[in-house]
Amino acid sequence: MSEPGKAAEPRIEQAGDWLAKAHAAREPFGPLPAALAPRSVEEAYAIQGEFVGMRAKQLGRVAGYKIALTTEAMRRMTGMGDSVAGCMLEKTLLRGPARVRAADYGRLLVEFEIAFEIAEDLPAIGAPYTRESIARAVGAAMPALELADDRNADYSKLREHPLMMIADNAWNEGAVLGAPVKEWKDIDIAALKGVAKVNGKTVGEGHGRDVMGHPLEALAWVANNLAARGEGLWRSDVVITGSLVASQFPRAGDRLRFEAGALGAVELSVD
Repeated sequence: MSEPGKAAEPRIEQAGDWLAKAHAAREPFGPLPAALAPRSVEEAYAIQGEFVGMRAKQLGRVAGYKIALTTEAMRRMTGMGDSVAGCMLEKTLLRGPARVRAADYGRLLVEFEIAFEIAEDLPAIGAPYTRESIARAVGAAMPALELADDRNADYSKLREHPLMMIADNAWNEGAVLGAPVKEWKDIDIAALKGVAKVNGKTVGEGHGRDVMGHPLEALAWVANNLAARGEGLWRSDVVITGSLVASQFPRAGDRLRFEAGALGAVELSVD
C-alpha cells in the first residue's frame, strides 16, 4: 500500500491492478508483463502493497503477516536470496475448526505452522529486533494452517521470475488459527513436535526448530523486514512463521489437522 497522501508510481499501481485482475480471472500464476515486472526487491514489495491494498477493499485491513521460503532449499528453487514476507487480510483469518471450498482457489495449498499474536506495537524505529526482544511483545502462540493458492504454478519456472513471489503476496490467502495459548513461554517452542494429518493419516512431522532454528527467529525476521520498509507490527497482528512439514494440496472432502503438542491442534475441512 502506498504511503498516506503519496500516490504510487503509475507502473507500480498498474502492476498491482494486473495482479488483482489475474487473481479474479483465476489465471495461472505467471510473470507480470515485462513493462510492469519488478526490477528490484523494493519494487516487488511496492507492487505487493498495491495488490494487497486493492484486495483489502473486499477482504478487510491487513491483520497479520506470513514468511515464506524459510529454508535454503526453497530459496534455491525460487531463485531468491532471502525469505519473503506477505500480508494476511482480516476476513481471510479464520478460527478453527474451519471450512473452505476447494473451488474457491486455483489450487489450494496448506501449510502447518506456529503463529504468534502480537501484544504490543513494534514500530520501525525499534528495529533491529531479535528473538529475545520480539518474545516480549508476543501475547499468545497457537497452531495454524496457512491457506495459500499457487494458482497451478509451474514450479520448474519459478527461478525465471523470482521477484514474482514477493509481488504476488507470497501466494497467501489467509490462515486457520487454533486457540491462542497465553502461557506459551512455559513451552519449549523449538522442541515442540508438530504432526500434520490428512483424513486421520499422518503425512508429516517436524519441530519448531525446523523453522530458522526457532519460530521466534522467523517472527523477528518479519518485524525487521517490515521495518526496512518503514512499516511495523502492531498490537493484535498475527504472524505465521513457516511450515514445520511439507505443504499439502488438499482436495474437496479432505480433513486436515495440525497437532502442535502443548499448543493444541487446529482443523480444516475442505468442501
